[in-house]
Amino acid sequence: MKLYHCKDARSLRAVWTLEEMGLDYELVNMEFPPRLTQPGYLDINPMGTVPTLVDGAVTLTESSAMCQYLAEKYGPTELGLDVSDPQYGEYLNWLYRSDATLTFPQTLVLRYTRLEPEERRVPQVVADYTQWYYSRLRSVEMALEGRDYLLGDRFTVADIAVGYAVFLGVSLGLDEKYKPNTQAYLARLMARPAFQRARAK
Repeated sequence: MKLYHCKDARSLRAVWTLEEMGLDYELVNMEFPPRLTQPGYLDINPMGTVPTLVDGAVTLTESSAMCQYLAEKYGPTELGLDVSDPQYGEYLNWLYRSDATLTFPQTLVLRYTRLEPEERRVPQVVADYTQWYYSRLRSVEMALEGRDYLLGDRFTVADIAVGYAVFLGVSLGLDEKYKPNTQAYLARLMARPAFQRARAK
């Protein structure tokens, strides 16, 4: 397997999953944005987005899908739930929510505070999508009441996918308004050896 990665980008979800599972892989570290900095990258991923995971004839470009793919293809593993598990629906919902609902507004905050030239930055977009993120993050805060992880006592790739979104909020300064359950959850996730190895790579 080969994973194309940029520091602290959504590809961290896949690196973290690979590290938790102890799988062999090649990591290609790239400068952001790789469509401009990595020669030949558009031939591998025509969208030019990060990450890209190549596993034989399979190429994946969605980070949360990579988490599910790795758990299912290279399991069984406690990181993934089987369709027969009573919490399977909840598990899938968190996996999809992680990017579609939580990371999405953060990308707009990132774009309009750091990536766009000064004259193209839009404070109203930043304000609106910051509030969007906080309102959606309430679901995480509520789910963690009395729980260590989203599905209770067991850590799964749903925590990796959602945990990355919570972690990304730190670099954007959004963690200043994290509520107690979310703050404790982030600290718990960042203390995991596999997370620390993933970031170091």
